[in-house]
Amino acid sequence: MAATAQHNPTDPSPQDPATSQSAPQPAQDFEVLLITGMSGAGRSRAADAVEDIGWYVVDNLPPNMLVPLVDMMTSSGSKVHKLATVVDVRTRGYFDDLAEVFNHLDDLGVKYRILFLDASDSELIKRYESVRRPHPLQRGRRLIDGIKEERELLSGLRDRADVVIDTTGMSVHQLSTKLYDSLLGSGPSTVTVHIFSFGFKYGIPLDADFVADVRFLPNPYWVPALREMTGLDKPVSDYVLQSEDAQKFLASYTDAIMTAIEGYAREDKHYVTIAVGCTGGQHRSVAMSEELARRLRANGLTVSVSARELGRRDKHQDK
Repeated sequence: MAATAQHNPTDPSPQDPATSQSAPQPAQDFEVLLITGMSGAGRSRAADAVEDIGWYVVDNLPPNMLVPLVDMMTSSGSKVHKLATVVDVRTRGYFDDLAEVFNHLDDLGVKYRILFLDASDSELIKRYESVRRPHPLQRGRRLIDGIKEERELLSGLRDRADVVIDTTGMSVHQLSTKLYDSLLGSGPSTVTVHIFSFGFKYGIPLDADFVADVRFLPNPYWVPALREMTGLDKPVSDYVLQSEDAQKFLASYTDAIMTAIEGYAREDKHYVTIAVGCTGGQHRSVAMSEELARRLRANGLTVSVSARELGRRDKHQDK
């Protein structure tokens, strides 16, 4: 007798229509940022800065398109966890849809914030006159008329905004720094560092903010047992780092880098590249890069590491 499969009504099959039509479950850390505000107040610069931070940015998206986009991105397998969208006065016919969008996000359990960029009327007039473009709501009237109409249109969003930034008198760099402060916090932790090792014999890198030369350290190449290893191997790393000069250099260099990074954070530079070089880029520079990264992480920085020359294994490259 053939066995009969037992169906548990509380455990729907993959073909169950109710299952296939159920709402997608959002990733726990998924977040939506709505960027809006006055035309000329810096929305485009804000979008660029937010994208640099790591958000997926969609410009001028009608609010009623935000719901299917969020549904798609919160579905299983999506790699996007931070979505930012710019909504401006060009989509004014869709502003009534925003309430429905917010309700949908609440139903999904998706976190969302509203970022509102503002500036004084006089500042906006000055900016529009400098670019010689009409305000999107001017329509043959005075510039101030378009600005006042936009203020009225956006008043509800401004009142509801989680973050309001008045960009009056701000440079683009000051605005970017303010955005970093509002979304990530302030200080050195907003600066991302990449360290890579290289060999001087293959050329000095052109894209580094700092270049460190560690060819003054004892060379593991001349130790037969270490020659075929790299700075990623513990025996080589121990050999390089046990040097008193290596420890002195790392202590001083870490302090110098942290001083520079504190200044970079204030000056709206949030990405720093450090190159560490030895002769062939196999031993000393690799070990020192890894240790420098460890010390900078201990100071609260986000640091990634790579080794430019590890794919090269010329016979005598590290002499």
